[in-house]
Amino acid sequence: MSLRRLSITNPPTIFLPINRPLTCVTSTPVISPLARHRQPEHLRPPLQQQKQPKPFDQSFLTWVISILSKKSLDTSICKDILTHLTPNQFDSLFFDIRSSVNPKTVLRFFYFASESCGYRFTVRSYCLLIRLLIFSKFIAPARLFLIRLLDWKLPVSFDNPKNRHLEIATALAELNSVSELSLSVQTFDLLIHVYCTQFGKVGFDSALDMFRLLASKGLYPSLKTCNFLMSSLLNVNELQKSYEVFDIICQGVLPDVYLFSTAINAFCKGGKVKDAMSLFLKMEQIGISPNVVTYNNIIHGLCKNGDIEEAIELKKKMIKNGLNPSLITYSVLINGLMKLEKIDEANCVLIEMSGKGFVPNEVVYNTLIDGYCKMGNVNHALKIRDAMISNGFIPNSATFNSLILGFCKIDQIDKAQQLLDEMLSRGLSINHVAFISVINWLCTNSRLDSALRFVWEMLLRNLRPNDRLLITLFCGLCKAGKPSEAVDVWLRLVEEGFAPNTVTSNVLIDGLCKAGNMPDAMRLLKEMLERGLQLDRITYNTLITGCCKEGKVEEGFKLREEMVKRGIQPDTFTYNLLIHGLCNVGKMDEAVMLWDECKKNHLVPNVYTYGVMILGYCKAEKTEEGKVLFDELLRKNMELNPVVYNILIKAYCRNGNMMEAFRLCDDMRSRGILPTPVTYGSLIHGLCNVGHVDAAKQLLDKMRKEGLFPDVVCYTALIGGYCKLGQMDKVGNVLQEMSLYDISPNKITYTVMIDGYYKLGNVKEADKLLAEMVEKGIVPDTVTYNALTNGFCKEGKVEEGFKICNQMSEVGIPMDEITYTTLINGWLQPSMVTNHE
Repeated sequence: MSLRRLSITNPPTIFLPINRPLTCVTSTPVISPLARHRQPEHLRPPLQQQKQPKPFDQSFLTWVISILSKKSLDTSICKDILTHLTPNQFDSLFFDIRSSVNPKTVLRFFYFASESCGYRFTVRSYCLLIRLLIFSKFIAPARLFLIRLLDWKLPVSFDNPKNRHLEIATALAELNSVSELSLSVQTFDLLIHVYCTQFGKVGFDSALDMFRLLASKGLYPSLKTCNFLMSSLLNVNELQKSYEVFDIICQGVLPDVYLFSTAINAFCKGGKVKDAMSLFLKMEQIGISPNVVTYNNIIHGLCKNGDIEEAIELKKKMIKNGLNPSLITYSVLINGLMKLEKIDEANCVLIEMSGKGFVPNEVVYNTLIDGYCKMGNVNHALKIRDAMISNGFIPNSATFNSLILGFCKIDQIDKAQQLLDEMLSRGLSINHVAFISVINWLCTNSRLDSALRFVWEMLLRNLRPNDRLLITLFCGLCKAGKPSEAVDVWLRLVEEGFAPNTVTSNVLIDGLCKAGNMPDAMRLLKEMLERGLQLDRITYNTLITGCCKEGKVEEGFKLREEMVKRGIQPDTFTYNLLIHGLCNVGKMDEAVMLWDECKKNHLVPNVYTYGVMILGYCKAEKTEEGKVLFDELLRKNMELNPVVYNILIKAYCRNGNMMEAFRLCDDMRSRGILPTPVTYGSLIHGLCNVGHVDAAKQLLDKMRKEGLFPDVVCYTALIGGYCKLGQMDKVGNVLQEMSLYDISPNKITYTVMIDGYYKLGNVKEADKLLAEMVEKGIVPDTVTYNALTNGFCKEGKVEEGFKICNQMSEVGIPMDEITYTTLINGWLQPSMVTNHE
């Protein structure tokens, strides 16, 4: 369709009906392009208003024409021309003689004058040259020259350099004339094309500015270029701008089928399917017949929107109107049906497609494979892949990615991993989700080496693992004793510009601290600070936790000072950690001072803070001071928990004050807090220590009746009580009960029993237990060997005791002070001294 200059205020009558729906589908208010882009006064005024230079002498004109019309350029004479003319004078002269000159010679003249002489031609002079080159079919030089002008690589004075694209467009528009309308259209086409293809996103904005400006003057590029502008905006997802372009076109010219198809595609892409359908109907009303592309665009939009029935009806209408569906039509319908899991209907479309002579291509095969994989029917997907191969198509990245996700969906990760390895070996592009799905499964199943290998492959391909995956990976590596690998991944992410967020970094620091790897945790903190990454209170509290667990409380206090300097205020949890650290190393006075500071800073101690302080007092053998704090808790009506009760109960049991321990247990029940296995364990241990072993056994039976399961600690305490009383027959009964409940004796259990038998002088039974212990893979420790040594020494068999020491050395178990003391005392027994004398 040839372009005609049309008045904006009088669009073709036939097009009036679509003005309303177009306005509705545009999200921005409709503003007159003329009002929006009326040029400010500082831009160049129209030519006819410029002050005209004095008319040139005819002989001078003839002389200039003779120079610029030759095939070659005499540069020495060029300087004479330039010295006689100002830029405005040359502009006027060039306008008069433009039809009488050689375009190649003029181009050389412009380059010589601008490059060698720094001559600043006017914007209009450059525009005249561009039009001359286009008129002479020298499109490539015109394009290059225009690019240099737009890029401000030529000496020229713009009134407003930031809006030079509008200044150039204005100059070109003012050169338009009815007799040269075709030339103007070609020039506008070139201008739009250059900006859309050479200047990125800024170019699209500038192209749209110029399009608005030209339209405000009733000027339009060709419909082909209008479609190119719309398609370019659509390709970069500038949907709103593409709607605006279509609105502007409709105000001046009648769009053709290609413009309508592009506009429909834009509306469908933006989810405006109803507006696309309205446009489709208006298109038919004004006599423009949709083509296959138009139908495909709107069918695709309907399928994406889930309106599959309407899409199928539109395909039927397409056939009724004499248009044959294309391979794309069938492919889009199959994709839409598969997404809705309408397998039978999809197969019907596939059969219809084959009946029309269409052979499924890669897209159709991959659509079917992806659909079946998403439904978990991987076996059928594999059959389609085999059919795909037999028909000469090689599975591509899309095929593999779908199958990998399908295998992940049905938990066949080994097969997914095999496919992922095959993709890597073939150099195929791997879907980000496929990588993450496989790696996540490998992490959760402790196959960390394979997971780590795929993470490195992701980073090689500039793909960032998501934070959820990184958290899983970091936790797994730290728990598996591979913290350095986790740190390496973190550092690589930072180097690649994929810096993990604060939460992910905190998880890694926490993993390092829990693994006892404080040096790496502190190194990570240093890296975060040096790289300007965001830290928070959790970062510091995690590190303080690690320091305090290792007994490095002073390091914890230094971290608190640093967090305050960085504007991060300590919270109650921070104080709890430091108080706990001080209590653990027996610095109760300092802990009390920190407790007071916490309250002074308006941070209310919570039940955990009280628990930490009570535990500290109990460890320091100041149980009654701990009880004072406990009573304070009761007075404040703070919500209690079993932990606080268990701390005091254990302390009273250790001190032999069983009456107070049981009173606390009763108080616990009265407040609706049920005793835990720890509560019963402390009470059983306490009763055994004071010789009330039968009462302890009754308590263990009561514990089981309440639905609590005694563990090896409870049973070991009971065994220890019977051993102290020398009731080894009852020890056997306890062991049988443990076996009945599938509870195996541990190292401490065996040590207690060995010590019991040796104290009774039953060395044979003790040796038997030691052999059983070793046979079960339970390695004796220093305490076990000390029990053996003590038994032999009491029997006067010091030589046997020394043999035990040799065994300790052979298996790498160090002797402690008790070992040496036992041996020396045994050696100094009168019987031993007499024997040696």
